[in-house]
Amino acid sequence: MHPDHLAAALVLWDYHRLNHALVPSDGIFVFGSNDLRVAAHAADLFHAGLAPWILFSGARGRMTQDWPETEAAAMARVARDLGVPDDAILVEDRATNTGENIRFSRELLQSSKRVLATAIIVQKPYMERRTIAALDVQWPGIAFRASSPPLDFHQYCTGELTPGLVTEAMTGDFQRILDYPALGFASPQAASGEVLDSHRTLVAAGFIGQLG
Repeated sequence: MHPDHLAAALVLWDYHRLNHALVPSDGIFVFGSNDLRVAAHAADLFHAGLAPWILFSGARGRMTQDWPETEAAAMARVARDLGVPDDAILVEDRATNTGENIRFSRELLQSSKRVLATAIIVQKPYMERRTIAALDVQWPGIAFRASSPPLDFHQYCTGELTPGLVTEAMTGDFQRILDYPALGFASPQAASGEVLDSHRTLVAAGFIGQLG
């Protein structure tokens, strides 16, 4: 990447991450994606005693449509392989976007009669802020804290997750942070001039593949 584009990407990366301090909670929610490191991180939090169960939510999406199993099923498998017992795992495998992750997870918890007042949301690093903003509006009254695999931008961009692809995703997620409050999907999020300028730099440079 051009140095100016990398610098802008690092600004967005830091903005998207919330750096919440985690406390013991009623449960862990994992929103599906193509990054199974998220499931491994959730398993680590479970084994650290931060919650008694993990709910994995997700069907198949644009980057997982060819998977033999849903995102939720794949992530649950990773957690089991890392020693999370079956009775501590819930699977919601219909959701295809963040709103559905929230709605279907709520329905599953209600049907299983689990009481929820606090929860840890586990996501990709660059989706922490947007997910919490959505939860503010779509699941009010619950104390949510966000967490993600403890990786910096360079560590995160491995294999198919190239710096260019991740930067496109971050640029698209920031655009949703700007647009979704007016649509009633999420709470407003403050952004500094540096963050806004970095987003404009990346859009002008052509990192627009996930703006839609």
